[in-house]
Amino acid sequence: MTPARFPLRPAAAAAALASALLLTLTSAPAAPAAPAPTTARPAAADTRLTAQITRTSVWDSGYGADVSLTNHGDTTADGWTIEFDLPAGTTVSSHWSATKTRQGQHYRFSNVSYNATVAPGARQSFGFNTAGTGLPLNCTVDGLPCDGGGTTPTDPPTEPPAAGTPVAVNGQLEVCGTKLCNEHGNPVQLRGMSTHGTQWYPQCLTGGSLDALAHDWNADILRVSTYVQEGGYETDPAHFTDLADSLIRQASDRGMYVIVDWHMLDPGDPHLNLDNARRFFTEIANRNKGRDNILYEIANEPSAVSWSRIKSYAEQIIPVIRAVDSDAPVLVGTRAWSSLGVSEGADESEVVNNPVDASNIMYTFHFYAASHRDEYLAALTRAADRIPLFVTEFGTQDYAGEGADDFAMSQRYLDLMASKKISWTNWNFSDDQRSGAVFDTGTCQDNGPWTGTSSLKPAGAWIRDRIRTPDSFPTD
Repeated sequence: MTPARFPLRPAAAAAALASALLLTLTSAPAAPAAPAPTTARPAAADTRLTAQITRTSVWDSGYGADVSLTNHGDTTADGWTIEFDLPAGTTVSSHWSATKTRQGQHYRFSNVSYNATVAPGARQSFGFNTAGTGLPLNCTVDGLPCDGGGTTPTDPPTEPPAAGTPVAVNGQLEVCGTKLCNEHGNPVQLRGMSTHGTQWYPQCLTGGSLDALAHDWNADILRVSTYVQEGGYETDPAHFTDLADSLIRQASDRGMYVIVDWHMLDPGDPHLNLDNARRFFTEIANRNKGRDNILYEIANEPSAVSWSRIKSYAEQIIPVIRAVDSDAPVLVGTRAWSSLGVSEGADESEVVNNPVDASNIMYTFHFYAASHRDEYLAALTRAADRIPLFVTEFGTQDYAGEGADDFAMSQRYLDLMASKKISWTNWNFSDDQRSGAVFDTGTCQDNGPWTGTSSLKPAGAWIRDRIRTPDSFPTD
C-alpha cells in the first residue's frame, strides 16, 4: 500500500433511544379548505409522495430526525418540498441532504441535486437535528395538507430491530478471545460494505441503495467512512458529524451493524488528528450510546509511524469512547496502512507482543488481492490465531483499488476469513470510476437501479454474490 492509494477525486443521547416520532405526510390533489383533521385520513387514490419523519436520537436538549419520502404513484416525482412549524423554544440546529429556509418558527426543506428524483416505488431521505424538544406541527408536502397536520403527533416507543435482521439475531457484540461474538457468546462473521468518502459520494447512500444493501445484498454491516482530510471532517466538523450520524441511523433502521470509520490516511500519524478524533467520537458516541450495533474504527490506515505511536493514540481515544459507550467493540488500525506492519517490512509480532491496554478491542487488517499476495495472507493467517482481527477494508484489485480483478486470490482470503470467523467489509459502495467501486459510473447520479446486478461492475457482482450467501448466526 502507498499513501497515494486513494488520491483526491471530486464528485459529488441522554439515555437509550427512548422514543420515535412518526408522521405520514401525503401529497394529494388540491381540495377545498377544511379544518385540519385530528385523525389520519386515507390517502387519495392518485397520491404520489408520502413522507415519514422519525425521531431517531434523543438527548436532554434536542433530538435527531430522519425524513424518508416514498413514491407510491406511477410517475416520477421530480423535486419535493416539505414544510412544518416548530414550537417556540425549538429550532433546527443542523440538517443534511436538503436545502433549508426559515421564517420565524416555520421551516421549509427542499431536495438537493442527488435526491431530487423519486421514481415510482423509490425512496429518498434527508435529516435534521434540533435544539429544543418541541415536535413538528402543521406539516405539508409540496404545499398541500398532511394527514394529521396541525395536531401534536403521538410519540410511540422505538421499534426494535426487525425480526431476522443481523442485529435482531445477534444483539450486542463482544470480543471473546480472538473472535467477535454475539450476545449468546457464539463467534460470528459479519460481511458487508464500506462507503467511499462521504464528502464525494453521498448520492450513493440513499434510502434505495441502503434498502438494496440490507435486503437484496443481505449485508450484515455498513462501514461509514468519514475522511478527516481531503475535503472531509476538518473542513466542516458539524456537517460531517451529522452526515455520519444520519447514515448510522439509516443503517440501524435496516437492522445492520455499523462501523464508524475515522478515515485518517494522510498524514499517517493518528496523533496529528487526536483533538478532532476526540471531538468526533465524543459526539457520535453520545448520539448513539443507546444502540447495540455500533463498532468504532479509530484510525483507518496509520503509516510511516511506529506501532508504539499507534498504540499510544489508541490508549488515549478508547477511554473517550468508553466514557460514553462502555459496550461497543473498538477497532484499532495497525502499522503500514493496517497491514500488521507487512507493507513496511514488519509483521504481526509487534502487536502480539505489545497489545493495546484495553478490553473488547480488535485489530484491523486491509488487503488488495492483486497486490497483497502470499506474505500478507500468511501474516493474516498467523495473527488470527493470536489476536482478534477485523478486515475492515479489502478489494479484489491492486492497492489503488483499480486495475484488473484477481478473484482467485480474493477467494483465498475469503476462504481463510470464513474458516477463522474474521468479519469483513469490502471497499467500496459507490460508482467511482475505479474498478473497486461496485456500481457502474453514473449509477448514483441516476438514482439506481440499486437491486440486482445490471448496474454492477464485475467486482460488485462478485462481492454481492458472496455477501448474499446465507449467514449462520448460532443462538444456542
